[in-house]
Order: sequence, then C-alpha cells, then structure tokens
Amino acid sequence: MADFFQTLIATIAVGSLYALVALGYTLVYGILKFINFAHSDIFVLGAWTTFAGSTVFLTKFGYEPEQSPWWLGVCVLLLAIFVCGLTGYLIERFAYRPLRKAPRLNVLITAIGVSLLLQNVGQLPGLALVRGPERVVTKPADQLTDREKSTNPEIAGDTATIREPGEALATLPFGSSPKRAPTILPDAVLNETVVASGTSKGGAKRGVIVLDQAIELVPDRGYRLEIARTIDGQPRRESLNLAVEPGKYEAGVELATQPRRNPADLDGARYTLVRDPLVPIRLLDVLIVASSLVLMAGLQVLVFRTKLGSAMRAVSFNVDTASLMGINVNFVISFTFVLGTALAAAAAFLYAMKYPSLQQPASGVWVLLGLKAFVAAVVGGIGNVRGAVLGGFLIAGIEFFGARYISTELRDVYVFGLLIVVLLVRPNGLLGSAVREKV
Repeated sequence: MADFFQTLIATIAVGSLYALVALGYTLVYGILKFINFAHSDIFVLGAWTTFAGSTVFLTKFGYEPEQSPWWLGVCVLLLAIFVCGLTGYLIERFAYRPLRKAPRLNVLITAIGVSLLLQNVGQLPGLALVRGPERVVTKPADQLTDREKSTNPEIAGDTATIREPGEALATLPFGSSPKRAPTILPDAVLNETVVASGTSKGGAKRGVIVLDQAIELVPDRGYRLEIARTIDGQPRRESLNLAVEPGKYEAGVELATQPRRNPADLDGARYTLVRDPLVPIRLLDVLIVASSLVLMAGLQVLVFRTKLGSAMRAVSFNVDTASLMGINVNFVISFTFVLGTALAAAAAFLYAMKYPSLQQPASGVWVLLGLKAFVAAVVGGIGNVRGAVLGGFLIAGIEFFGARYISTELRDVYVFGLLIVVLLVRPNGLLGSAVREKV
C-alpha cells in the first residue's frame, strides 16, 4: 500500500507539470488550429533559463542554494517567464503571423524549423554570464608556454604567477554539456517523526555514537541522526544514518553510524533522531502541485470569466467574424502565445527544481518529454483547456503506475499506447467535441 501511495504522489506532481505544458499546446491549437511543435523547446529554454538565472543570482549575492531566500526563487521564475514569453511572442510575430493565410502544411514545416533552430542555437558555446573563483598558477618563468606568456603573467625573479579566469558557471547560449540546476526552493519531508533529541557523546572508536536516552527502532523504517555542532566558531549540521538492527536500546549504548565520524566530532553535539515515514510527502512536491493548481485555476478564470477570455474564444470560433466585431485579432493571438509559453516556463522552473540534472538543449530527453505533454493535450481533447489538465494527469498516471507494477522499460509504450486507444475510441479526445467543416 505504501508503494501505491508513493506512486500516486509522483503521479500528481509530474502530472501537474505535464498539464501546464499541455495547456500551451491546446491554447495555440484552439486559436489557430495548428500544433506549435516549438512549444517543447520553449520548455527547454525555461529550464535552462532557470539554471542560468539561479546560478547568476546565487553567485552574485553569495548564497548557497540551501540558504537562498524565498524571493530569489520568485525572481528566477519571473525571469524564466519573461524570457519564454518574449521568445513566444517573437516566434508568433515573425514565424507564424506571415503564414496565417498559408496552407497548414507550410505552418507545420515552419514549426518544425523553429524547433530545430531553438535546439541548435541553445547548444552553441556562449559567453560566460558568471564565473567561478579566479585560478592562480605558479611555475618557473622559463617553463612558460606561448599561451601562458600571452596572458601577461606576473614575474618575480624566476617565478611566474599566472592568473586565469575561473570556470564559466553559466553561459548564453547554454552549451552542449549537461548541467545541474541549483535547487533554490525549500524542500523537506513534511511527515517525518522526531523520535528523540538531546546531547550525544563519542563512542570508544570511530563511527560510534552514544545517545543520552533510551530509544526504540521499529522494523522497516529508516532512521537518521541530525547532528548540530560548532566547528571553528561556525555552526554546522550534518546527517548520519544509524547502522544498527531494529530493537530497544538503553541510554549509553554505543550505536554504529554511517558515515563514520571521530568520537571527538560527536562528543557534546546536539542530535535529533528522525524516523522516516512510510510514504514521505515532500515540501517541493506540495509546492509544485499547489503552484500548478493556482496557475490552472487562474487560466480557467481568464478564459471563461474575463473579456479577454471571451475575445480568445471568439477568435478560436472564427477569426474573420471576431475581427468584424472589433476584436484585435493580432493582439489576442500574440497574447495566447505569450500565455502558453509563460505556463511552459513555470512548468520548466518547477521541473528544474524537482529534476535538477538538465540534459543539453538538443537532447532526446526533452523531445520525449514534449511529446508526452502533446499526447496529454490530444488525449484530453486538443483545444480543450480542461481536457489538457485531465490528459496530463492521465498520462502521468499510466506512466508511473505502469512502470511500478508492470515494467519500467515499457513506460513510454504505455503512454503512446493510451494515445492509440483514445484515438480509436474517441478521435476528438476524452473531453473534445467534434467540429463540422463545410466543404
């Protein structure tokens, strides 16, 4: 049962991200009746902008990722939304608008071309936005190479000091190497249990700790010690795993730990013994789901409760008629593109926080992720806002539950198999409606 609920939590969290990306597909299709295949690359742009922005801010302000303030995450999110929104507007204005009256095949080919352009530009080597500490190399002056001599080294006697720029931590474009995005959102297990706390002592040998109170360790649960101590006047916290069998232990009994620490490091340190829950609920997953639900609810209100939403639905119904009724069609279409790309940017920011290991911009991993979001939009009913949300959760559900209970290797087969079944049974999607065209 614990596995079921753990899989369900992962489904809800990842399904929220799929739904946000699928909304971008469905918004553009609802207005212009074509698939913006460059949308998945906007998502990639948002993820890498999150990496670059968070790296720059952390370096400039001198924060460690786990100590970053809440406003830094908000700034990075707004930066990703701005970059992706601007890119979406430029794509619509200069790539799609000139082809608005052209055959759909022309627009489809253009969308694929824009997608390839974003992929290949994104992996070009770029200019450094921020660098690590300067590297200082000292060597005999008579051993300098021609390249080192060109850097104007400082020579004192027979010794030359070479100062080289630090490693480029973030570049624009992003380059062709995978990176790890700093996790600037807070994360913790919300439902873990504190079993005991007090002051520890070092044991008789390395890797042993002595607690000042009796404890009981139950089977099939993980335990860890949160150690707080002071080193050179600076507070320091670290986690140690208990490497002992379940059972009751009296105060003063030596307990083995991993990793092993010297007795002097543990003597007099404050400890907290924490028991892991059967089904951990992480703060980051809660933030992802809550943020996604707020954005999806806001989109629902915008589309169905505002004048701008009425204009969007009117343009979706008939562009020419909407224009005759005084609606600024160009503005509505551009706004729809910006809105869809902003949702993709928000999803990319949250994705980079949950899965910080980012593949290079042209990696097939991104293509597959974009295809799954597109499948979510089609399964729910392309052009239907509620359908995109439903499709996102369905795709995540069949992917994670299939991988957990059937086979991990076939997780992508489940997704595209569901697409085939839905298209055979309901060609317009689960919540889509048939559209009659006059010929």
